[in-house]
Amino acid sequence: MVPKNMSLRLRLNLLITALSLAFMLAAGWVIVNDAKVSIRERVEAASRVTVQLLDNVIVTSVMNPSLGETTEVLNVFLRSLGYVRSNQISLYDSRGNLLYESPKSTYQSDVHPPQWFVKIVEPKQESVQRRVRFGVLIINSNAAGSIRQTWRGVEQLMWMGLGFFLLLNVMVYALLSHSLRPVGHILNAINRMEQGDLTVRLKPFKLPEFDTIGHSLNRMAKSLEAERQLEENRQLTALIQTHIEDERRSLARELHDELGQYVTAIKTFAVGIANKTVEKMPDVSSNAQTIVAAANHIYDGMHDIIRHLRPGALDNLGLSETLKDAVNHLEKQHPMIDFKLELTGELNRLGENLNINLYRIVQESLNNAVKHAKASMISISLKQELNGNLNLIIQDNGVGMDINSVDQTQHFGMLGMRERTQAFRGKFDVKSSSKGTKISIHIPKESIT
Repeated sequence: MVPKNMSLRLRLNLLITALSLAFMLAAGWVIVNDAKVSIRERVEAASRVTVQLLDNVIVTSVMNPSLGETTEVLNVFLRSLGYVRSNQISLYDSRGNLLYESPKSTYQSDVHPPQWFVKIVEPKQESVQRRVRFGVLIINSNAAGSIRQTWRGVEQLMWMGLGFFLLLNVMVYALLSHSLRPVGHILNAINRMEQGDLTVRLKPFKLPEFDTIGHSLNRMAKSLEAERQLEENRQLTALIQTHIEDERRSLARELHDELGQYVTAIKTFAVGIANKTVEKMPDVSSNAQTIVAAANHIYDGMHDIIRHLRPGALDNLGLSETLKDAVNHLEKQHPMIDFKLELTGELNRLGENLNINLYRIVQESLNNAVKHAKASMISISLKQELNGNLNLIIQDNGVGMDINSVDQTQHFGMLGMRERTQAFRGKFDVKSSSKGTKISIHIPKESIT
């Protein structure tokens, strides 16, 4: 089993080594098998020729008695013949005495093939016996010379194969070291990216595969850098919105506590003046009534401003009651529009930050629909599902809008709603047609808790 921490270069080198060894073993098996067949055929051919030659000598001797006894003729012929390749010839007289034995092969006598090779390629020994008058001729096959000759060739091939194997491995290792050098740069770049350095960029590589990886890694780094900048901008936007909401809350409180007291005091003084001067100075009383009416108008306008800045019900009664109050207020202002509000789930446990952002999204959507959509029906659905996810859908039946033509650099309403949604890792979607506009917002459970 290959260790997990083994480098790619070493893995490839081991693979090529294994393939090379397998190839060499297969080639060796083929060579040895061919050598075995070749040795057998050479020995068999030499034995047949030798037997035929000696048979001719025997026949000639028998047919020509004047040449002498057959054993004497064979003895003289064999001694003049000398060594016969791949054969061992022995001549015995009728009493079993050895008259002649062919000399051993001296061909490549300095070569000593190993026993395993001899056992593999050595053919089965064949023996031919001819009985002649007053003697016996025995011809035994002997493949020793052919085996030594074959081993010399096989040995040379083995040394050449070993040299080629070593040279191949060195060249492959050097080639892999050079070819896989970009891997080190790529891994270094990835490590730097893991440590937060998204400015790292890879230079072009000569190999097209690594060059493609480098370009992809550079694009990924740019995307991650842009995503990080976007996340930082979102965090900054969320921080700014938090400060804005704090300022709105403070300003609403100041308006309610300070300006509200002054308006109430003015109204009280004006009512007192009007009551005291209604008979003696009707003109003063009339002016005092005017001041009372103006104070009431200022008071109502101040409450509208306070509701726009920071609805008091959001802190005291929760999100559900605040949305109901906002819808009721719009119904009074726009009686021709049918408002539908559907609230489902535990909506008063969402947290102050999410509450104010959801309220602002609904507020902005309703204001846009009332001012621009020319709608006769506006529905708001806020639902927390059983799995904890939150869905907000605001839909109208107005004239719609061309979303692609909306300049968000000049109209921040849509952009603000999108930013508020993405601050909670949510999904913001707008669909609009001539039949109306639908805004869908999905906030996952993880961002709520």
